[in-house]
Amino acid sequence: MGKKILIINGHPNKDAFNNGIALAYKKGAENTGAEVKEIVIADLQFNPNLQFGYQKRTELEPDLVEAWEKIKWAEHLVWLHPVWWGGLPAITKGFIDRLFLPGFAFQYRENSVWWDKLLKGKTAHIITTLDQPSWYYWLVYGRPSVNQLKKSTLEFCGIKPVRVTYIGVVKTATPEVRNKWIEKVVVLGRKQK
Repeated sequence: MGKKILIINGHPNKDAFNNGIALAYKKGAENTGAEVKEIVIADLQFNPNLQFGYQKRTELEPDLVEAWEKIKWAEHLVWLHPVWWGGLPAITKGFIDRLFLPGFAFQYRENSVWWDKLLKGKTAHIITTLDQPSWYYWLVYGRPSVNQLKKSTLEFCGIKPVRVTYIGVVKTATPEVRNKWIEKVVVLGRKQK
C-alpha cells in the first residue's frame, strides 16, 4: 500500500482554482498507489472561533472530530490555500485554531516554556496561490502565510519537512498557464513530497 495522504483544501469557495489544484494532486498521488483522503474546509460545519482560547475547551463539532481522525491517519498533509491580505483565509485559520490544540497537536510541559510535538513523523506540503509574483511575496512581505502555517503551526507540532510551492499570479493567468500549473501539481502528487 502507498503513502497515506490527506489533502486539506482551505479555500472557502469550492469552485475556485484551488479545487482544480486539489484534484490534480490527488490524481498524481493515486496514480502511484497512494491512499488519499480529503478535507474541504468549506464543507465543514463548525464554529471557527476559539472562543475561550486555551482556558476552556470547546467541544469539537462532529466534522472537526472526523477531520482530526483524518489528520492522525495521514502520513503526509497537503495544505492548499490562497493568500489573502498576506495570510490564510479566515475559515482556514479557524480550522487550525479549533483543531491544533494542546493535547492534540502539541503539549506544553509543566512549569516550562517548552512543549512536546505530538505530530512527529508526518510530513507536509503547502501549495499556495497568489495574485502577486512569489518572489515579491517573499522579498517584500516576508511570506507571512507560509511562516504562520509552516513554522508556527506545522513545524511547531513536529511535522517535518514542510515543503512549499507557490502558484501565481492567478488573477492574470491564461488558461494555458493554469493548465501548466495543473500539470505541475499532478507531478507533485506523484512525487508525494
